[in-house]
Amino acid sequence: MNTEVVEEKSTKDRTVVRKALTYFVLIALIFISAIMVVFEVYEYRYDYRQMSSLLRNEDDLNAEWGRLLIEQQTFGATAQIGTRAVTQLRMYSPPPSDTVVISLPSTAQQK
Repeated sequence: MNTEVVEEKSTKDRTVVRKALTYFVLIALIFISAIMVVFEVYEYRYDYRQMSSLLRNEDDLNAEWGRLLIEQQTFGATAQIGTRAVTQLRMYSPPPSDTVVISLPSTAQQK
């Protein structure tokens, strides 16, 4: 009879230890998963901030590209205007003998 009581007690002790160990493992897994969630949220926010910064940089570069295209078209138009003035309107620069330079008197000479 004593052996049966001892066996029952040891079996009870084993189940209690197994339950405690199972609870401990489950609680440890819950804490680990909570820490991983926090880490993933941090990574997501960091990546989102970086993506937002890169998108702002892309917008700035697109605006600068547009300004450069306008500037390029302006310089190209200047050459076209000169070419059309010579070919279609027969305009030319006068020779130096036909050029007259007019100098305005300075204020010091007037006094």
